[in-house]
Amino acid sequence: QVQLLESGGGLVQAGGSLRLSCVAAETIRSIFSANSVAWYRQAPGAQRELVARINNVDETNYADSVKGRFTISRDNAKNTVYLQMNSLKPEDTAVYSCNNFVWWGQGTQVTVSS
Repeated sequence: QVQLLESGGGLVQAGGSLRLSCVAAETIRSIFSANSVAWYRQAPGAQRELVARINNVDETNYADSVKGRFTISRDNAKNTVYLQMNSLKPEDTAVYSCNNFVWWGQGTQVTVSS
């Protein structure tokens, strides 16, 4: 059973924006809202890296490479965490995955063309 489902990826030109969503299954609602949720990304040939994290009291932290461009937020009523990505760069191209507690989503592809 899929516990986390990402959506919102796609192809965008440099300078554009995308908003990713990570929706948790209803069966893990209480765990989802009580724990941090993080977005990671992995580009071809590269290691997976942390992009942004939000904890259960909405404190956030970001990778230096995305500070000022990306915003993570959560809506516990909708079991959803968002990643708003603005001013996208070709180097942001990767598969983006969300993580909560022990669960991982399947990932969504983000491709930024120059």
